[in-house]
Amino acid sequence: MSTSAPHPLDNPARSSLTGPHAHFAERLGDTLRYPLDVSPWAALPDRPKARDWDDIAALAGPGGLVPLAAVDVPPPDGWEVEFHLEGVQLVDDGLAAAPDPEAVRLGPADVPEMLALTERTRPGPFLPRTVEMGVYLGIRREGRLVAMAGERLHPPGWTEISAVCTDDAHRGQGLGGRLVLAVAHGIRERGEIPFLHAAADNTNAIRLYEALGFRLRRRTSFLAARVPVAVNGRLTGNRPPGDRSGTQ
Repeated sequence: MSTSAPHPLDNPARSSLTGPHAHFAERLGDTLRYPLDVSPWAALPDRPKARDWDDIAALAGPGGLVPLAAVDVPPPDGWEVEFHLEGVQLVDDGLAAAPDPEAVRLGPADVPEMLALTERTRPGPFLPRTVEMGVYLGIRREGRLVAMAGERLHPPGWTEISAVCTDDAHRGQGLGGRLVLAVAHGIRERGEIPFLHAAADNTNAIRLYEALGFRLRRRTSFLAARVPVAVNGRLTGNRPPGDRSGTQ
């Protein structure tokens, strides 16, 4: 008898860190994570054992935050759940992917503007080295970055489109959709398939993505739990004094 292999998108951060993004991986035992200035996501085995939680706790450190992307894995007793967000995973189902004449490639020199735009628009985690995860495209108006989208998780054969955001003053012009299609074009040119995630209650974004040609693959969740801290020989989920991990 044989069992089918897990799909790369079922545990996308792990698929990325054991595949095309292996050069980013910080590893202990069978657990991995991205450097904290690249991406917040950690990765556990599909069915983590107690020792896996111990290893990821050692990587994160006492009171450290362990965010898990698109997996439904409850943390052990004693861990403090910081957030639990229901989400959806959408995949390319006939996108009209095409280059955009106004889109420009963004790089390290653009990071201050990219950080400022994501701080204003809150599309999801974007850190000083997130730009290294893949191709990022932006649209400028009068020299100012007003919209962007790019590539994040990279399971074998797939690339996630992320950080889709538009400055409030330029919303309603279709810039986000144009950039999604432009990023998708580059992914397709490599012979890979675009996918993305959205919060389940972000119905406007989901409608946009479905109109562009994405379809729902599965419902999932995003969770972040904090490593317990040993205090006088006991474990507590409280963060240590002065700790700011996981905050912006």
